[in-house]
Amino acid sequence: MLKGFFNVPAPQNEPVLNYGPRSVERAALKAALDEARAQQSDIPMYIGGKEIRTGKKLEIRPPHDHKHLLATFHEGDASHVTAAIDAALAAKADWENLPWEQRAAIFLKAAELLSGTYRAKINAATMLGQSKNAYQAEIDSACELIDFLRFNVEYMSEIYKQQPPVSGKGVWNRVEQRPLEGFIFALTPFNFTAIAGNLPASAAMMGNVVVWKPAYTQIYAANVIMQVFKEAGVPDGVINLIYVDGPVAGQVIFNHPDFAGIHFTGSTKVFQNIWQTIGTNIHKYKTYPRIVGETGGKDFVLAHPSAEADVVSTALVRGAFEYQGQKCSAASRAYIPASLWPAVKENMQRDIASFKMGPVEDFGNFINAVISEVSFDKLAKYIDAAKADKEVEVVAGGSYDKSQGWFIEPTVLKVNDPYYVTMCEELFGPVLTIYVYEDKDFSKVLDIVDKTSIYALTGAIISQDRYAIAEATYKLRNAAGNFYINDKPTGAVVGQQPFGGARGSGTNDKAGSMINLLRWVSPRTIKETFDPPKDYRYPFLGKEV
Repeated sequence: MLKGFFNVPAPQNEPVLNYGPRSVERAALKAALDEARAQQSDIPMYIGGKEIRTGKKLEIRPPHDHKHLLATFHEGDASHVTAAIDAALAAKADWENLPWEQRAAIFLKAAELLSGTYRAKINAATMLGQSKNAYQAEIDSACELIDFLRFNVEYMSEIYKQQPPVSGKGVWNRVEQRPLEGFIFALTPFNFTAIAGNLPASAAMMGNVVVWKPAYTQIYAANVIMQVFKEAGVPDGVINLIYVDGPVAGQVIFNHPDFAGIHFTGSTKVFQNIWQTIGTNIHKYKTYPRIVGETGGKDFVLAHPSAEADVVSTALVRGAFEYQGQKCSAASRAYIPASLWPAVKENMQRDIASFKMGPVEDFGNFINAVISEVSFDKLAKYIDAAKADKEVEVVAGGSYDKSQGWFIEPTVLKVNDPYYVTMCEELFGPVLTIYVYEDKDFSKVLDIVDKTSIYALTGAIISQDRYAIAEATYKLRNAAGNFYINDKPTGAVVGQQPFGGARGSGTNDKAGSMINLLRWVSPRTIKETFDPPKDYRYPFLGKEV
């Protein structure tokens, strides 16, 4: 087998296309949307390279147009989970022994496919299946997923290059990075197609085999990702895509002796239950499984009295309402000084009044639908409770309509109690709650921000006062894994801001960084001695003469 020390192509962030009127990319995306809507796809599972159709079909309908049948997918059962594990383990030896540069080439090719021939298709699938507008789909399903693939190849090569700095005379010390012993379970969310692609791909890139279960509400785009992986050359059985109810999948996977790790993005409650189950079953496994999870947030924007009102209001309306607030990093609680509040309020009301809300196919719509009726009903319940509470002011929005799609109007609430329920609980929708504080109480508010929520994912300080910025940066050091100064708390870019949080927001293993990939390998240290000792006696044992 040919050998060499290889440098990978230097990664660069994928340029974000703007989809402006009469642009080439806008025309291509419109055509892809029309093509997707004109057919009803029949989506199989993928196990061991085979397309599996069970006949138990579930429907996929656009959240913004739930009367339209977009596709059906074939739901599996426990037998399909077992089959996926078996297929993964059967593929393991060949995949982990494939030279690393060959694995790198596969995922670099996947990035090129997404950048080119599949760009419009993956964006259209995300728009229709998850109700993202063109720009939100572009930065997610195209650019971020491409960035994950390219930058992870660079991180992989850097990991393999890391070696002991010193070897003594007659000794060669070296380290190799082994894939984990067993299979990885990738459990992915609805809200980011890039996350759905990265969670299985990052583990597979490091030589692991994967059983991948996406959220049912993301299957439409997940199917396109799998098509890209197959065309890029991912061998059969390396990544197996199944559609099985979560508890059914968990019952099989978390009792299997070859379970080696989970790569998860989802709710805190589910992740805690998974962790508890793994702990209970720890004696069943060949090795201690790697548990990597990102579990959401209750993300904050804190404005200092020195902040500029238009900077604050823009950070809030973008951070809270892009993709209907369904980003785990979305701004959902804000703390505004009394001196700034009138101007911030006026700006926000003006901007929100200018929002257009409707289907993604109309590129003029800034706001689209929330993901499902379950989400819609939950959000409507919180909004109704706020409207009925005399201690809450509805500053903007407050309406909703499910007749055509799951549309929640962007809603801003002002509360008198900084611990009001919508300041504390993750709603995952277009609802922003604001607490107005007295300017002199800035330092006290820092303590409130830190203690209000179980989460610690993202947060922002907006200020022109460097002392205030320094104070907030220090006091809120554990309140956010991604901290923003004079910006909204969303929009982390691969290679620039590794993403993840602690506390109730997860294990902070930083997707989009080398840190994450290190979780999917197990190092082995090798010491080779060229002139080994031939006598057990050390010199100190010699007698004085």
